[in-house]
Amino acid sequence: MDAPIRQSQADILNRLYDMKQKQLAQALQQGNSLRCQVLEAEAEAIFAALKMVQ
Repeated sequence: MDAPIRQSQADILNRLYDMKQKQLAQALQQGNSLRCQVLEAEAEAIFAALKMVQ
């Protein structure tokens, strides 16, 4: 895969991961445990994809 494409994908995944972390922090403050579990799973999937791109 082209380096610029990989970097673009990594940038997008980094932004998505940051967004999920913010959503998770908000859900933790609200005490919404089910939402926390879903957001954690989504963040883990994004992080795994990010590791594959790098």
